[in-house]
Amino acid sequence: MPYRTDIAYLYDGSLEGLFCCVHESYYKKELPAMIFRHDEPQETLFPIKEIVTDSVAAEKVEYSIGRAISKEALRLVRVCYLSHMEDKEITILRFLRMGYKLGAQITSMLADDTVRAITKTAQNVASEAHFYREFLRFSEYNHTLVAIIEPKNFVLPLTSPHFCDRFPSEQFLIYDKTHKHAFVYQNGEQNLIPLEHFEPPTADAEEKQYRALWRQFYNTIAIEGRINPKRRMGHMPKRYWSQLTEFMED
Repeated sequence: MPYRTDIAYLYDGSLEGLFCCVHESYYKKELPAMIFRHDEPQETLFPIKEIVTDSVAAEKVEYSIGRAISKEALRLVRVCYLSHMEDKEITILRFLRMGYKLGAQITSMLADDTVRAITKTAQNVASEAHFYREFLRFSEYNHTLVAIIEPKNFVLPLTSPHFCDRFPSEQFLIYDKTHKHAFVYQNGEQNLIPLEHFEPPTADAEEKQYRALWRQFYNTIAIEGRINPKRRMGHMPKRYWSQLTEFMED
């Protein structure tokens, strides 16, 4: 029986929800032409089917990816899902369907457009997460560390564990201004919550002094005759500068 292709899926935007789309595709013998999130404009002439998120179905799919394909395939899917790649849901579905047929070898088939797209996107997300682990700067407000980031991809779930390990006895908040989410760590508890807007308090005198010290340190270690702005932007891309303590103005 041929798979139905004249249909679009609508889901809740979560990875669990996407796994339910994969489950629906297999068990209902459907290959959706498009997969939309609830918050996206649904521009299609195809009938739209809303996929209800079912944790049991999602767990089955997640388990099957690691078992029938590979742990690496599951990692690629998880990381790719955090990206801002256009049509990532359909790309992930195609990747998984290939993986179920071909097994673990799928992750090394970089000549294939779908595999290459998944792999390259996952690498870009991982690279941005690495940059934020290096460049994220905290300011202190009333004994709480606060940082604001503006990433292209939703890297907060990848970067936050690093700071939990680094500052286990602190309480801190990292706000993702792009994706409107905040990671809150307090008393050993971790929470990732949606937050439409966040504005930090005005820096007090002590925080301003720390920022001034950072700027002085940054300027002092620079060797005037070897300053190379182009190379600096290669190691520290300019889009990260607005949230760096050493560049902040009081």
